[in-house]
Amino acid sequence: MRVRAAAAPLRARPWWQAFGFVGALATVLYTFSSSPTIDAVSFGVIGVGMITACFTAPFRFPVRPRYAWPIIGTAALCFLIGVIVRPLVTAQPVLADAATVPGYMLLGLFFIVLLRARGSIQRHAVLDGLIVCLAGGLASALLLAAPAAAVPGRPAVVSVLAGLYPLFDVVLLALGINLTFTARSWPPGLITLVTGIALILTGDLAYAIIGVSGRTYASPLLDVPFLLAYTLFGVSALHPSVVELGRADRHPVQAWSWQRMTLLVPAVATPFVLLLAIGGHSLAYRMLIGACGLAIVALLMLRAVSAVKAQVAAQLHSEYQAMHDPLTGLPNRRMITTEVERLLARLPVGGGPRVWVGLLDLDGFKWVNDSWGHDTGDQLVIVVARRLHAAVPAGTMLARVGGDEFLVAYVGDEPGALRLVDDIQGCFATPVPVRDTEVVITASIGLAHAPAGGDPAAVTEALLRDADTAMYRSKGEGPGRSTIFDASMHDRVRERIELEGALRTALAEGQLTVVYQPIVRLETGRPTGAESLVRWNHPERGPIPPMTFIPVAEDAGLIEALGTWVRNEALHQLAQWRADGTVDDDFYLSINVSPLQLAEPKLPATVAAELQRYGVPASAVALEMTESVMVDGGGVAARVLYELRELGLRLLVDDFGTGFSALGYLRRFPVTGVKIDRSFVSGLGESTEDEEIVRAVVAMSRALGLGIVAEGVETRAQRDALAATGVTQAQGWLWGPGVSPGDFALHWAADRHVPGPAPLAAGP
Repeated sequence: MRVRAAAAPLRARPWWQAFGFVGALATVLYTFSSSPTIDAVSFGVIGVGMITACFTAPFRFPVRPRYAWPIIGTAALCFLIGVIVRPLVTAQPVLADAATVPGYMLLGLFFIVLLRARGSIQRHAVLDGLIVCLAGGLASALLLAAPAAAVPGRPAVVSVLAGLYPLFDVVLLALGINLTFTARSWPPGLITLVTGIALILTGDLAYAIIGVSGRTYASPLLDVPFLLAYTLFGVSALHPSVVELGRADRHPVQAWSWQRMTLLVPAVATPFVLLLAIGGHSLAYRMLIGACGLAIVALLMLRAVSAVKAQVAAQLHSEYQAMHDPLTGLPNRRMITTEVERLLARLPVGGGPRVWVGLLDLDGFKWVNDSWGHDTGDQLVIVVARRLHAAVPAGTMLARVGGDEFLVAYVGDEPGALRLVDDIQGCFATPVPVRDTEVVITASIGLAHAPAGGDPAAVTEALLRDADTAMYRSKGEGPGRSTIFDASMHDRVRERIELEGALRTALAEGQLTVVYQPIVRLETGRPTGAESLVRWNHPERGPIPPMTFIPVAEDAGLIEALGTWVRNEALHQLAQWRADGTVDDDFYLSINVSPLQLAEPKLPATVAAELQRYGVPASAVALEMTESVMVDGGGVAARVLYELRELGLRLLVDDFGTGFSALGYLRRFPVTGVKIDRSFVSGLGESTEDEEIVRAVVAMSRALGLGIVAEGVETRAQRDALAATGVTQAQGWLWGPGVSPGDFALHWAADRHVPGPAPLAAGP
């Protein structure tokens, strides 16, 4: 065993050290002093200090259980009374015993309370204690109590108590040692407790030995072990490691461990040793030894049965843990994989029912963890597991195979499997209550099926892989969808993998470029800014649109690297344009950021360093984000947005109106502007509904002091309609697509005439 010292507050350390020093000094004074006054003061200092330490421990440290230490404090008070009284009542020692015996009982209760708090009371541990106590009681009765009782002229109760004190100590020592059996380490508080019990045993043995000769008190030296024991008890209560004594900090220990055997072997041998040593004194001695020996053997046999049962229970528990999820209690991947193999092996070959595997993944589970913490996420998983378990029919295995993934194995036809999917989706029809809130969540499901035949293990592996593929297809189609696997999905998966590899190569070899689409002021037709857009021209496949490779970058963990590259390219270009006069000081550059980038706490510091590197003011940069950031973003995303705004950057909500469009989100987050989605702009001049929507967005944005940019403007009619509703800035093909930095400077330099469509004043 190694000794581990608890991490203690500095203010707590001097108290236990000071008390230990004072206790040792008082013990020395008590031992060598011939003054009764000094003896009384010395013992009183130690006793009162120990009592105070025990009663105040729950107030100084977060000990558990709190009531344990007042119990030992009361025991210490009983011991102190007994020790003080004993020299004064040598003629009536029972008066001192009347205080001391309850102290032993309370001390035993203290250890039992700690054992229960640590979860260390086990059946074989109780049997160990009975065997040790029975052997100790037999030795005490024959070697100490019986000779003491034979002393003439002394009350029998005095003689019996003198011999039984060591038995009390054996019980206490057994409890103390049992406390150490299942501890991973021995903190100082535990060491001082067990050492104190051993010292009390030493002192009581000394008193029992002199009791055999008829004496009840001989010398102050007999009290030295008690003084040291009480000092150690006080140190234990004052030491910061006292908080560890009531904590469950144990690992499985073999029922027949060497620590236990060091107690059991001497206990089992005690009757035989006593029979040889004093068995010839009388028939009563032999009968008592024989009865105790039989009782010890019976307990030992019961102990063996208990150990076997404990081993079986431990084995079953280990097997259960290996096959079940610890959070929900559902089968895990290993168990359901075995179940699917078994179902495939039992199915009749040649048609009939099939084995269906459904993989379910919670949509938005990451945002729950980010917003409310992992404890709330765990509670959500537990509630979902209960709902799913109630929804699936009897005989259908449900398993948890990942953080927010569940797997179900069903035998039947396709209509039955689809009904099961509907039942599962019904589990998410109502909000999930978690702690003090309700979470609205959906699930994406992928289904795969296979008939009997072939190697069950290989078919099972293919089923799980295909269900996973179908589930990701469902996620790509939107939340709350379900998809049945078909062979063409393998081609799409292979395409997705190849595209990811090509994107990694493109990032490494410079195949990506950034183009710039002007954002113009409708009054003048001149650019007030530009949006930087990433483009990928694959050397073999040709242009690959952002809507194809951006999701791949997010799934593959490349979005941070891609976003950093685009941002640096754009800032470098903006710095050049500002330096050579291509743009004026009011010109700003808009850069897109994904929700995953905004979930990175270091993003503000990174952007600040990039602005400083290129010498670009923060006011000349706008970051565009989707509405989902405000809806799904947790505390991290909100904090990142506020820090970015504090730097002075503009924050724009892209594609506004296509998502949630809640006024409350715009008020809660530090956005500076919105970009009206092209789907509303395209209907201007033709759809009165689109015009009303645009007017509502403009009115709302003005009320909040937000800037407005319209996207996707392609005709002069759309331009004029936007101007009539109060929109001041726009971008779209009416002014051209995104172009290279050179073309942008050629056509849109601040000192050049505006090409292309005439300003509003020129007419449509």
